Amino acid sequence: MAKVIAIANQKGGTAKSTTCRNLATALKNKGYKVLVVDCDNQANLTDCFGIVSPEKLDMTLYNLMECVIMEEDLPSKESYIITRENIDVIPASILLSDIEIRLVAAMSREYILKTIIDEIKDDYDYILLDAMPSLGLMTLNVLATSDTLLIPATPEYLSAKGLELLLRTVFKIKKRINKEIEFEGILLTMFDERTNLSQDMLKVIKESYGSNIRVFNTKIPKTVKVGEANARSMSVIEYMPTNKAAIAYEKFTNELVYGEMMNNGKE
Repeated sequence: MAKVIAIANQKGGTAKSTTCRNLATALKNKGYKVLVVDCDNQANLTDCFGIVSPEKLDMTLYNLMECVIMEEDLPSKESYIITRENIDVIPASILLSDIEIRLVAAMSREYILKTIIDEIKDDYDYILLDAMPSLGLMTLNVLATSDTLLIPATPEYLSAKGLELLLRTVFKIKKRINKEIEFEGILLTMFDERTNLSQDMLKVIKESYGSNIRVFNTKIPKTVKVGEANARSMSVIEYMPTNKAAIAYEKFTNELVYGEMMNNGKE
């Protein structure tokens, strides 16, 4: 059964989709079976996998959630899974912007996404959910579905300050909706070790949250190659394996998997 990881931060611009894309690639390279689910109506992750004009697809995440809301049977997995580079993708489109309205009146509205994921989670080792940069009902569905939460954060004052609201929301969800969810950790992205700001914000985050939440030792450095890779619908790991961000994402994945193995009592 898959480990379901939410990749979320209510602040935009923290490299959520980029992190999801590269983590999926690194996990796949290790031989894991991976599914990524784009839960953001901006469909950035969908674009990162080279899936064009998703609004023209017959079946996206919006359609699947609509099926659950309408209490209809889900279609066959083959009708909505798109495979790119041996990674399975459930794409999103702009239509997903309407789902928040649909969820308001839905029965068991927090668990619509979970119903979909539970149908297919036995087929994977990891399922990565790329959440919207908000704390609305769609993100609530993501957190209600997940085993752990990975929080990408940039070394900026507003990004560090915004973590507090997200963490308070997660604690409420853990108390009322998903008692099993745990923190995977905080991953610093777009990190420039040469600047005082990056170093100062790292210190603030560690002092503020490090006693309760793992702050990953690996930091993802700022580099234009990540943007170039995204523009080519590639992970930076594939686009330029020797680039410092590619190396960092591989190292981060090792840290994430190694930590999981340690938790399971394996060496």
